[in-house]
Amino acid sequence: MEMASFAGFIKTLVYIILFYYLFKFLARIFAPILMQKAMSKVQQKMQEQAQQQQQNYTNQQSQQQTQRAEMPREKKKVGEYVDYEEVE
Repeated sequence: MEMASFAGFIKTLVYIILFYYLFKFLARIFAPILMQKAMSKVQQKMQEQAQQQQQNYTNQQSQQQTQRAEMPREKKKVGEYVDYEEVE
């Protein structure tokens, strides 16, 4: 069975620290770019959804207007007037 050497432990520790700082450095460079792209995609999807909802709303309005135009209007029916008297 082999024992781990102290030099190997220090070497591994240095690699971990270097990787951590390298990752931190690269994250500072690339994180704003990635966030900007993600935000632009979200904004684009929101605009598409808003346009789609607006189109659906205008289609519904036009359908309702055509339905109203097709339906004949009923004449106002006036019923018979009934006078009620109070009973004591």
